[in-house]
Amino acid sequence: MRSEKVIAMPSALPAPQKTTGVCEEHGQFSQTVNVIFGKVFKTGCPECMRIAKEEEAERAKIHERYELSVKLGSALIPKRFADKTLNGYIAESPEQKEALRICRKYVDKFPEISESGRCLLMLGKPGTGKTHLAVAIANELMRKTAATVVYRTIGSILHDIRSTYGGGTERTEGMILSGLIAPSLLVLDEIGVSKESPSDFELTTLFTIINGRYEQMRPTVIISNLDGKSLPSAMGERCVDRLREGGVIVIPFEWESQRGKEGF
Repeated sequence: MRSEKVIAMPSALPAPQKTTGVCEEHGQFSQTVNVIFGKVFKTGCPECMRIAKEEEAERAKIHERYELSVKLGSALIPKRFADKTLNGYIAESPEQKEALRICRKYVDKFPEISESGRCLLMLGKPGTGKTHLAVAIANELMRKTAATVVYRTIGSILHDIRSTYGGGTERTEGMILSGLIAPSLLVLDEIGVSKESPSDFELTTLFTIINGRYEQMRPTVIISNLDGKSLPSAMGERCVDRLREGGVIVIPFEWESQRGKEGF
C-alpha cells in the first residue's frame, strides 16, 4: 500500500505585526502586516479606503437615482400628479382619514397584496382626491420598493391602440397590452368618465387588461366617478367579477370636491 505524505500544519499562525506604511497621497499610517502560509498581507491606507468607500456609496446613489428616474418615467404619471404623496394628502373629515389609512396600509402590505392580486377601487365624486391618493401609492411603492407601476387613463389606452391600426408605428396592440399587464401595479383612471355606454372595443380592451392581470395575480387600482352599482355598466360584469377576486378593497369618496384647495 502506498503511504500518503503528511504535511505538518503550524500549531498557530504568526501574530500580526504593527509597522508604519507610507501612502503617496496621505503620508504615513499605521499598518498591520500578516504572514499566512508564507504570503504577506498588508493593510492599506485608511484614508484611501475611506475615500474609495464614499465614492462607491455615491456611485450606488447615482445608480439608485437613475433606476428611480427610469421607473418614474415608465410609470407615465402626468406632471400634475408626479410629486403627489400620501403625506401631502390633507385629510380633515373622518372619511378622508379612513381613505388615507387604507392607502397607507395598501402600501405597507403590498408584498402580500402582490402575491394575492388584491385590487383597490376608488369610487365616488370628482375632485375628492382619488387620483392624488392612487398616484401617491404608486410613488411610494416606486421609491421604497422594487415594484413597477404604470398609471394610465382608459382614454389614453384606447387612443394608443387605435394609433397602431394605421401603420407607421413600431408599437403593436399586443405590446401596449403587455405593457399594462406586466407591471407590479396598474393604476387605471377615468373609468366610466363618458356618459355614453362603452363601446364593444372599450369593453374588450378592458377585459383583456383586467383578465391578463387577474391570470398573473397582479393587483390593479381602479379610479372612477361611478359608484359600485354603476361600475359593471362601464367595465363589464366579467371585469368587475375578476376585480372582486381575493377580496377587493373599496374606498368610497363621497365628500365634496376639494379642487382649488391646498393639498389637491
